[in-house]
Amino acid sequence: MLFSFEGVVVDRAGRRVLDIDHAVIAGAGPTAIVGPSGSGKSTLLRLCNGLEAPSAGVVRYLGTDLVDADPLAHRREVAMVFQQPIALAGTVGDNLREADTDLGDDAIVEALHRVGLSSEIAGRPADELSGGELQRLGLARSLATGPHVLLLDEVTSALDRTNAARIERLVGGFVAQGIVAVWVTHDLEQLRRVAQQVVVVIDGRVVQSGGLADVVADPNPAVAGFLLGGTA
Repeated sequence: MLFSFEGVVVDRAGRRVLDIDHAVIAGAGPTAIVGPSGSGKSTLLRLCNGLEAPSAGVVRYLGTDLVDADPLAHRREVAMVFQQPIALAGTVGDNLREADTDLGDDAIVEALHRVGLSSEIAGRPADELSGGELQRLGLARSLATGPHVLLLDEVTSALDRTNAARIERLVGGFVAQGIVAVWVTHDLEQLRRVAQQVVVVIDGRVVQSGGLADVVADPNPAVAGFLLGGTA
């Protein structure tokens, strides 16, 4: 299993955000984590990256308890792209070197081309990029460490349809190269486009998971109601 969650509880400001007896993200193809707004989807994703620690329970990556993992090494292996694209100080090239200080000019050009950005922007201030360009820069920055897993937290929700489709195509290409993608998405149509596996989170609990086709064909009552609602 790619990730497993055993007796995982996350409490925040007196509120129970997640309460998971047992769940897994198998890693057998791209996975989408879906559920109603506020259900704990992004918190579940942040547990995978080690950006959040459980109040109780164990989160494992490839069988290793993340408590025992080196945080920096883990985040190079399990990279994350956030909903709001972040421009760090300096140029586009400087932003990429934040992920890997050893990146030379040729490697920066290659990293930009990998996400469909022109090498000509390497010297531009990162905060001058458009929203779509900045999200692709964030993707390039996450890929600069050579991750095995790419966590994507609502990464297209602030983009127009054209840029959202571009991100989906790019990630699909990385999946074809062997990177495991785990998406949090609010868009059930996107779920059907990008995922082979699905984890459904409702009220902080994983209520169903498995192959997308199997879950859609035979949802439990809670999942059926959510899917009919049409929004994640």
